[in-house]
Amino acid sequence: MALTDPIADYLTRIRNAQMANHKIVEIPSSRMKKSITEILYNQGFIEKYIFDDTVNYQGVIKIALKYDPLTKLPVIRDLGRISRPGLRKFSGSGEIPRIINGLGMCIVSTSKGVMTDKEARKLNVGGELICYVY
Repeated sequence: MALTDPIADYLTRIRNAQMANHKIVEIPSSRMKKSITEILYNQGFIEKYIFDDTVNYQGVIKIALKYDPLTKLPVIRDLGRISRPGLRKFSGSGEIPRIINGLGMCIVSTSKGVMTDKEARKLNVGGELICYVY
């Protein structure tokens, strides 16, 4: 089976692992997925991550999901794809959407790398809107 949208697959694997209350999820690696994982970690949405390049040609990303210690609910409430292979969504620095009035974040692929919506606005760069997380 050919995977047409690897980023949508990445987001779905995280979503499914959280619904099944898994602690760790393994995802085939790519440069874009590594960047998204680092952003999720830096923003406090996931506990830990490891890039394991010994498994196969492309390697895997092992992500330790984060849950609230009191309610046991996942920290990531919702994550979804914005730009898809069939319909790319680009935005200038001024038009990058605010997710839940700034409480959530949008991950943007810019000419200066993959970053959050806040960083893109600060650097005044636009790009492809990859996904949203809150």
